[in-house]
Amino acid sequence: MAEPIISFKNFTFQYRAQKRPTLYDINLDIYPGERVLIVGPSGSGKSTLGNCINGLIPHSYTGEHQGKLLVDGIDAPNSGIFELSQHVGTVLQDPDGQFIGLTVAEDIAFALENDCVEQQEMHRLTHNAAGLVNVDDHLEYAPHELSGGQKQRVSLAGVMVNRVKVLLFDEPLANLDPATGKQAIELIDEIQKKSDTTVVIIEHRLEDVLWRSVDRIILVNQGRIQADLRPDELLSGNLLAEHGIREPLYVTALRYAGVEITPEKKPAHVDTLVLGESDQELVRKWYYNVQAAPETEKQPVLLEVKDLAFGYTKDRQTLANVSFTIRKGEMLSIVGRNGAGKSTLSKLICGFETPDSGCMYLDGRDMSNDSIRERAQRIGYVMQNPNQMISKTMIFDEVALGLKNSGLSQEDIRSRVEETLKICGLYPFRNWPISALSFGQKKRVTIASVLVMGPELIILDEPTAGQDFRHYTEIMEFLRSLNDRGVTVCMITHDMHLMLEYTTRALVFNTGTLIADSTPAEVLCNPDLIDQAALKETSLFTLAEKCGIAPPENFVDRFILHDREVRSHGSSDGT
Repeated sequence: MAEPIISFKNFTFQYRAQKRPTLYDINLDIYPGERVLIVGPSGSGKSTLGNCINGLIPHSYTGEHQGKLLVDGIDAPNSGIFELSQHVGTVLQDPDGQFIGLTVAEDIAFALENDCVEQQEMHRLTHNAAGLVNVDDHLEYAPHELSGGQKQRVSLAGVMVNRVKVLLFDEPLANLDPATGKQAIELIDEIQKKSDTTVVIIEHRLEDVLWRSVDRIILVNQGRIQADLRPDELLSGNLLAEHGIREPLYVTALRYAGVEITPEKKPAHVDTLVLGESDQELVRKWYYNVQAAPETEKQPVLLEVKDLAFGYTKDRQTLANVSFTIRKGEMLSIVGRNGAGKSTLSKLICGFETPDSGCMYLDGRDMSNDSIRERAQRIGYVMQNPNQMISKTMIFDEVALGLKNSGLSQEDIRSRVEETLKICGLYPFRNWPISALSFGQKKRVTIASVLVMGPELIILDEPTAGQDFRHYTEIMEFLRSLNDRGVTVCMITHDMHLMLEYTTRALVFNTGTLIADSTPAEVLCNPDLIDQAALKETSLFTLAEKCGIAPPENFVDRFILHDREVRSHGSSDGT
């Protein structure tokens, strides 16, 4: 057998600022040409594991280690980042944080320039790397002119120009729309076949990564390796659920139906899933026994948008002839490819931008002449990154900020802030500095700072981006509790699971146009819409077709309803 290209032996690591190790006694061998997926909840140690492989630990993130780690024969903890970078290429979660050059060509060539490669050879190697990832016709583009998927390709070319033997991807899907994420996984598959590199992927979105085969899945939690198995073996057991990792939706549906999941049924891919007639019958029986969602009474219209149009420049429209309504008490999603106009729409609603034409009405009243401050009293906006919204040091002060100059007394402000902090589960931390909070808690602070204003509508941009399943569920159940209190919730999201599970309506955008206003299940069972809006077909649609259930959107709806009840009450039987 070949020697491992990455080898951890009894490896323990403790950050200098921590009281306990983050990694304990890691024994792991990864062999040349393998594709390995590392999964685990937030704080499990999986990113630390990756940073040990690429040398960021201990050189950028200092600490003490015990045991051995060899990467391509190099003693990784005792070598330099530069030396390791000749063997390991890292593609970060946020491609923007990896750009250095003013053009694509400059960015790809950066490492070659550092190595003083002769110019003609540099041009040749840069063109080769760009061709490998299909960006050779974008070499003169500036990074900001690229789409999210193209940026990721350039980042990949920039590390491959050194002909590294190991490619490490740190949450490559976090900022991509579903279709671009699917293309990213296909690209990784294609690059590995062309270059025979070893690929290590660290990612929350297990089902999306399994769009293409991986050799092994390493499950990490509490700083230890909990499992090292082939995908079919891992998905046949309960280890993922036990450690807070979401399994593919079709696997969960099979469990609800009472189907025994074994490695022989090849559960790692819904397309290759092997189901006997008895298995299909169990799924059909479960489907017919699950009640459909009851019809809900329509509520009055809260927000009406009519013929809205806007462009950042005169010759380029970002939104054109957009019309829709949002009803009181709804929880809906806005979806579509990167650059489709989703975030621009939210800026127009909140008054950050002024439309070129069209009208918006809140409770039947024209908002055209309302200031940003006046709108903020009724419409709240929560950005994707809470650090971009926070301006105060202490939690209480941040939540109280919007009430300054509101005419309320100090006592009334305190009372209102404390009540909001209780609703958001932050009251015990009211006197804490914000720097002491986790990312998810900071997210709640930004929501609290909006909620304290008493808005009727809250718009959230990617509320769960980069969150593991437990934190995702906490944030979404919190938003649902706000919705139950009568707050209308609108979410801009790339997360198809979120759209299916938590919203009853989806507004679908493509190139500045509203192309659908329908239920999430209908959207994700419509191949034309999926293609136009860069979405991703739900695997539940494929499972329904395999089992002869029509229309498949009804199966999707019933699964979502049942899954919601199961997770609310802790029951998993099929009744």
